[in-house]
Amino acid sequence: MNIWLKGRDMIAVGIDLGGTKIEAQVFDADWAPLDARRVPTPLTYDALIDDITALVDWAQSFADHQVSVGIGSAGLVNTKTGTVTAANLPSHGKPFAADVANALGRSVTFLNDSQAMALSEAVFGAGRGYDTMLALVLGTGVSGALVANGLLQHGCTQTLGEFGHIAAPAHLVQAHGLPLVACGCGQIGCVETLLSGAGLMRIAAEVMGEQMSPEALIEKRANDQRARKVWDIWCALAADLIRTLTRTTDPHCIVLGGGLSQIHGIAEDLTRAAQAVQFAGFDMPPILLAQGGDTSGARGAAYHAVMCEARNV
Repeated sequence: MNIWLKGRDMIAVGIDLGGTKIEAQVFDADWAPLDARRVPTPLTYDALIDDITALVDWAQSFADHQVSVGIGSAGLVNTKTGTVTAANLPSHGKPFAADVANALGRSVTFLNDSQAMALSEAVFGAGRGYDTMLALVLGTGVSGALVANGLLQHGCTQTLGEFGHIAAPAHLVQAHGLPLVACGCGQIGCVETLLSGAGLMRIAAEVMGEQMSPEALIEKRANDQRARKVWDIWCALAADLIRTLTRTTDPHCIVLGGGLSQIHGIAEDLTRAAQAVQFAGFDMPPILLAQGGDTSGARGAAYHAVMCEARNV
């Protein structure tokens, strides 16, 4: 961080914790990012605690008061036990939240990274101005969150947003001869196994008989009927999930995030596909693209930390 930031009105640090990198973002009172630092995600638990501590110490050293710290983490965050379960993090079964707090000598808030992105988009991004916003993250996995009037919605199980672990629709699986495979959660046939990046490749293998990356498939879809069919099947699966989520949460808008949301025309294609399966005469909520980019998750985690401290949570 540049020395000119010393004394600036820094209010929060957001940590975006993923399987490949840990990034700390520092925000001012207007929620503008002041600076960032990124390190690779380590392979051991002790190193993970050390790296998070070092990033927070780096950010805190430029403030003349203690700033709020929020962490948005990959995986399933259990705020009751303080554990974070993620296949790509060395935190499984560990008292992660307590160990981070002990290492820092202060309290830290935790969110799932999809929840952090959702909160940021609802307050600062594409969902701003809508009473309720559903975030749908399509990438390595499939997940999301629901935000109402600027507040993340939670229930007793703390699993709201694990949309990828809804069962894949039987009628589409059967119609297109799609495989039912084991999911990382332990179930068979989760929609994530077909809607994630790997799932899109799985559909391509069934329809085209060859392995193809999502990037290669999207490049071919305009001029290759088989590639277009793969994309249409994927959109039909996504539309079915969107219909299910709309009928259970009825949000005022849906915001797409994750790596697959960068596919050109995805919002328009999913809007058409979702409207086609909606009840006749009823609209679907607008489908929008997240605006925050790489900053969104860290900003959401930082904002959540500030709000929790304001409510003395």
